[in-house]
Amino acid sequence: METALTALVGVRHPIVQTGMGWVAGPRLVTATAEAGALGILASATMTTDALRAAVREVKSRTDAPFGVNLRADAGDARERVRIIVEEGVRVASFALAPSRELIAELKDAGVVVVPSVGARRHAEKVAAWGADAVIVQGGEGGGHTGEVATTVLLPQVVDAVDIPVIAAGGFCDGRGLVAALAYGAAGVAMGTRFLLTSDSPVPDAVKARYLAAGVGDVTVTRAVDGLPHRMLRTEFVASLERAGRLRALTRAVRHASGFRRLSGLTWSRMLRDGVAMRRGHDLTWSQVLLAANAPMLLKAAMVDGRAESGVMASGQVAGVISDLPSCAELVGRVMGEASAILSGLSPTPPLP
Repeated sequence: METALTALVGVRHPIVQTGMGWVAGPRLVTATAEAGALGILASATMTTDALRAAVREVKSRTDAPFGVNLRADAGDARERVRIIVEEGVRVASFALAPSRELIAELKDAGVVVVPSVGARRHAEKVAAWGADAVIVQGGEGGGHTGEVATTVLLPQVVDAVDIPVIAAGGFCDGRGLVAALAYGAAGVAMGTRFLLTSDSPVPDAVKARYLAAGVGDVTVTRAVDGLPHRMLRTEFVASLERAGRLRALTRAVRHASGFRRLSGLTWSRMLRDGVAMRRGHDLTWSQVLLAANAPMLLKAAMVDGRAESGVMASGQVAGVISDLPSCAELVGRVMGEASAILSGLSPTPPLP
């Protein structure tokens, strides 16, 4: 299936696997790329050396295009951009809008720039700055999320910009892909659906928690880092919501220390990143401190398998997923379903 997305990034199918921290590493990205979709490495939880190694590992396993997800507000963002350019990565995606200068630097090097947005005005801004495409995530999506449903947000953005729009939030099958195309999107991006594959590195016990969840077991909370965060509803999440502010901030300081060791960042760099985060997103200092909770609590579940003391970011779509296909099986299934639906919608030719 050819769309503006497949033409732009050179993949066979208009499907993107999103850059999920601790989940979207070389194993998942390689499997996605080999299946003909666009895999995105999540770099925010990697050191710069680990990022370069991960990129090289994917390139050693596949010749297919793939991308890297970056934090535009990170103090070492330009160093990560340099790695992407030097290693010949096809796509740079951003969870937050990159600056005009960062977009220009990547485009000058031939890298396709695809920011993620949660509002029409943000899409208009990055499009005016030269972004090649945008991923639009509706409120159904996992992780940090907004309040506007994909079915409302997506057509707004499609009508507002002249670049390819990729729909995210609530997609897991061929019906969703066809619906997104009907709205004017050039493809879909899926996180939770790729997390729940046999190629995902998430521990089996944690995957089982996702598969057992219903739609009503997915909630939005501010208790993790002060921002709306969609995840599985668990007793641990409930305990975070019951905890007082002092206890939450104490935990955040402890987690900040742990993340500093894992990420290789210095305290001064983390402080500069915090200042930039506060200015760029109008956060309180309490929210900036709480931000240290998210990566460590996600790691507890996604890497260490401790679902009882970690959090599991999740789109609402987890409530309708019941199996763990390989990435190849998943992409083949989605495209087969989409093709069958589109064939059924085709007008019947007149009789001779």
